[in-house]
Amino acid sequence: MEFRIRKGEEKDLPEVLELIRELATYEKMPEKVENTVEKMKDDCFGDNPIFGFEVAEKAGKIIGTAIYYTKYSTWKGKKFYLEDLIVTEKERGNKVGKALFEKCLKITKEGGFHSMLWQVIDWNEPAINFYKKYDTEFTSVWIDCSLES
Repeated sequence: MEFRIRKGEEKDLPEVLELIRELATYEKMPEKVENTVEKMKDDCFGDNPIFGFEVAEKAGKIIGTAIYYTKYSTWKGKKFYLEDLIVTEKERGNKVGKALFEKCLKITKEGGFHSMLWQVIDWNEPAINFYKKYDTEFTSVWIDCSLES
């Protein structure tokens, strides 16, 4: 059965959050997910939206998502930041991730973004090999830093 890519809607958030939890489990950190549908609703559809998302839908079910936002570079201007590209495990290998990724590339080009950025965990060989197909530049120059409030 075919799938379609479309802009995410508020009604999709519960299924998208389940995909986020699935990704966290795959990355061996399920306990790290603190987000809720309510927070996501406000952050995406509230007065000051800070992220957007696309979904892959098959037979009325969300089977993948691409979650993104605008990052600003003082050197280059606005950049498209792909926070997560998630495809449910049983749909991997069916071109869903490719379709979502290429939709993000299209948004990047049509939206006047300088470039598209994302991260991949260093042991995720299937994802790394997927990104290599796009002539991706992998860097290790910058160190990720974080502070929780």
